[in-house]
Amino acid sequence: MKVILVYPVYPDTFWSFKHILSFISRKAAFPPLGLLTVAAMLPATWEKRLVDANVAPLRDEDLAWADMVFLSAMAVQEAGAREVIARSRALGKRVVAGGPAFTAQPERYEGVDHFVLGEAETTLPPFLEDLARGAPKPLYAATDRPDIVNTPIPQWDLIDFRDYVTLSVQYSRGCPFDCEFCDIVVLNGHRPRVKAAGQMLLEIGSLYDAGWRGPVFIVDDNFIGNIASVKQFLPRLIDWQVPHGYPFKFMTEASINLAQDRELVRLLRDANFHKIFIGIETPSTDSLRECGKKQNMAANFSQAIKTLHQNGLQVMGGFIVGFDSDTEGIFEQQINFIQKIGVVTAMVGILSAMPKTRLWRRLKAENRLLGEATGENTDGSLNFIPVMRREILIDGYKRILANIYSPEYYYERINVFLKNYTPTARGRLAWNDVRAFLKSLWSIGVLSKARFVYWKLLVKTALTKRKALPVAVELAILGRHFQLVAKRALQATDAWADASLDNSARH
Repeated sequence: MKVILVYPVYPDTFWSFKHILSFISRKAAFPPLGLLTVAAMLPATWEKRLVDANVAPLRDEDLAWADMVFLSAMAVQEAGAREVIARSRALGKRVVAGGPAFTAQPERYEGVDHFVLGEAETTLPPFLEDLARGAPKPLYAATDRPDIVNTPIPQWDLIDFRDYVTLSVQYSRGCPFDCEFCDIVVLNGHRPRVKAAGQMLLEIGSLYDAGWRGPVFIVDDNFIGNIASVKQFLPRLIDWQVPHGYPFKFMTEASINLAQDRELVRLLRDANFHKIFIGIETPSTDSLRECGKKQNMAANFSQAIKTLHQNGLQVMGGFIVGFDSDTEGIFEQQINFIQKIGVVTAMVGILSAMPKTRLWRRLKAENRLLGEATGENTDGSLNFIPVMRREILIDGYKRILANIYSPEYYYERINVFLKNYTPTARGRLAWNDVRAFLKSLWSIGVLSKARFVYWKLLVKTALTKRKALPVAVELAILGRHFQLVAKRALQATDAWADASLDNSARH
């Protein structure tokens, strides 16, 4: 059997980092970890190829070579997924689809021969058994939450490491919390399931043996969901990092209660973690209560983030407007909040009703759903009828973006961050880092509207906190991407409102 595993084009989004890839001569931010893991689950006798359309275009020759096309995608990749399905069908190829987009809404994808939904450890084996018997079914679905201690090491040989900024691994699935808007528990459940420490070290060691040196993203939606297991794993990871000379800097996602656990913070720091994404969401207690984000309600965000920054853990934050409890004052409140706490990488989005979440079910029951979510956090789309007048909500959202990603506000946040930040991550400066810095001197330091604040940042950091200079340069470069993504959102129209006007005109 010849199979081609395809990852569709990822649009220009907050996390795509497309506008900075040229600085470091990379083609994509992250590899398709799900497909690499599925590839390792397929029979060893099969011939396998992987095409990441974000790295190289999918060619007709690639499809012609294959007997079957394995396709995985997230909701934001819907357009690319549809194109792959259509091209595969046109060439008479059997399409097998799985992953978040298909698991959430298989009915949206015509032309798929076999849906393998849910977690592959449960649904892929019966598909392969039926395929071997010559009688595969059109749908394989399960709600089981499989143990992941037997999940294989991803098949790294299917990609070229030089194409990617950051490599990825997974430690756990599931989250103990129950935020109304979050689809993670829909996909992976509430009980965090973890890989064994030894298993995880083998996976990390496989990256090292394959030649990777650089940042590694532990993609868990809440890495500390099972705190007891994490505290057992991290000392083992530290013991691995030390004799290997700290080849990896780790980043991950976690909940804000991390900052209250000094032992856990210390372990992360000593294991060479340097970035943490946290869903901060909103400074409004009423809105936090509304969405069930209880773990944030008692948090002193300023102190929590300061603690993490002081331990070398740069906080990247997610923020939301559009809760039913939000008033018109939320926009200025969010701007001031984000500036005060010094979260430089601040992803602000309008609340989105993702399929089958508690929010989606509630809004559907209230007859407030307008359509499907795009899966894009920062495109300014609104797929439900808000309590606040929609024009006010969308205009207020755009005002937040216009402010926080203006050079003045953005560099102000960098300075707030650097004031508390203590660089702790170990690792050598790579040639790509030097090249990115040199390119930034011209593209930002000369051509950009941010050139004055850019030079001021470099000089001040070099004089007062020299060890933080690489981080300051990185944030300045990232600012280029965020500003362009924000600009696109500011120019976007309200698609659902336009559709409503069109329908009204036709009737």
